[in-house]
Amino acid sequence: MDQLWPVPAPTAADLDELYDYPPDLARPFVRANFVSSADGAVTLKGRSGGLSDPADREVFALQRAMADVILVGAGTARAEGYRGARMPPRHAQLRRELGLAPVPPIAVVTATCWLTSEHVLVTDTEVPPIVVTVASSPAEHREALAEAGVPVLVVGEDRVDVAIAVQMLGELGLNRVLTEGGPELFGDMIEADVVDELCLTISPQLVGGSAGRIAVTPRELDPRSLRLASAVHAGDALLLRYRLRDQAG
Repeated sequence: MDQLWPVPAPTAADLDELYDYPPDLARPFVRANFVSSADGAVTLKGRSGGLSDPADREVFALQRAMADVILVGAGTARAEGYRGARMPPRHAQLRRELGLAPVPPIAVVTATCWLTSEHVLVTDTEVPPIVVTVASSPAEHREALAEAGVPVLVVGEDRVDVAIAVQMLGELGLNRVLTEGGPELFGDMIEADVVDELCLTISPQLVGGSAGRIAVTPRELDPRSLRLASAVHAGDALLLRYRLRDQAG
């Protein structure tokens, strides 16, 4: 056993190094980020924000600053009120040092092509979002988004093939993939074996109720083994970072 805390608090530079992606990526590296209560709830009153604290929000923002693209399900985008990503000065400088684009786009996974050209993800952003949808979605929705300058990726006939979606993001040069859920999208990504890393904040709360878990699939999967890569203690919260066992680094 190892004692994880108390230890000296990590500096901003320490966190930058800890949460950076592997260097010289030749393929997409998918990192998932979630917060969960101590009893496993992924939301409080329908939103994940109620479980978060300043340390979790700091790491949440840092992970966005490290990413080429933020991949999110339509349900989460609606429930959490997503807008275009914003970079504070320190993170803007960090992105310049890493050679990244000024702001990562939000890629929304939606089988119905739910996003419209009037949504705040399109109108209140520094960079257009990306819509990941299927061939059976309304063609007029896809055409309207394309006319508004929104890239539309069609990956499947009736159900989004997340493996192909991740591959296509890589073909666009977006190898640093951060997914923020929701649970159904994360479950699909686990099932498709495209997840490389999980960042999980354990919020020191017991909430009970009927809140879901961080991953949901229609059937039980064979377990994917994880390796603990880092554990940061902040107040009474624990910020954990896991790598998939078969992943190097």
